[in-house]
Amino acid sequence: MGILAGLSARTNPTAEQRVTVSADRPAIGRRLRDARLRRGLSLTEVAASAGITKGFLSQLERDRTSPSVGTLIEICRVLDFSIGELLDGATKPLVRAGERTRIFFGGSGVSEYRLTPASEERVIALLSEIAPGGGSGDDPYSLESDAEIAYVLEGTLQIEVGGVSYTMSAGDTLTFDAGDSHRWHNPSAAIPARVLWILVPALDVPRERADRQRRT
Repeated sequence: MGILAGLSARTNPTAEQRVTVSADRPAIGRRLRDARLRRGLSLTEVAASAGITKGFLSQLERDRTSPSVGTLIEICRVLDFSIGELLDGATKPLVRAGERTRIFFGGSGVSEYRLTPASEERVIALLSEIAPGGGSGDDPYSLESDAEIAYVLEGTLQIEVGGVSYTMSAGDTLTFDAGDSHRWHNPSAAIPARVLWILVPALDVPRERADRQRRT
């Protein structure tokens, strides 16, 4: 995968966010470690380039901490590794409610699922179940997809896109350029939120192939 497949060099995480890792969170540390070793990079080199500490990266590779979405994207950028490769998916076109694949996209207080099969390259649909106060993290991030859609199924979502803040309630939809810097969280102190995200094209599609698909 190219360095721009599924992530953007404009991402600039400002801080590490150490949070407790839930027991059922999908493991991603081994994949990140393998990607680092394939590049012949040390923990120190990757940490310095990603703007985090060596200790934090070591903990992440052992699945003992959780980064913000922006920090995870920046690590993948340094590793020339598509974040889409961390998002497993179903093998069949029909994904029933009990068969959706749990994924980890960064952030805290968030349980996420891929609703589209792994083989689908035209679009990816994700479901976020966000605990009160949970979200993507303080540092904004951007993605290499063209369009992003957020549809609030339940609860409230506070999302900032390009410096503009939106408060969304159940039934609200926001469409924006996935390349715009954004971050989000559940502002409620008591009520969980459920949000459907649509990204076009899928995050694990190389940019060159996506461009060809749009021209045909």
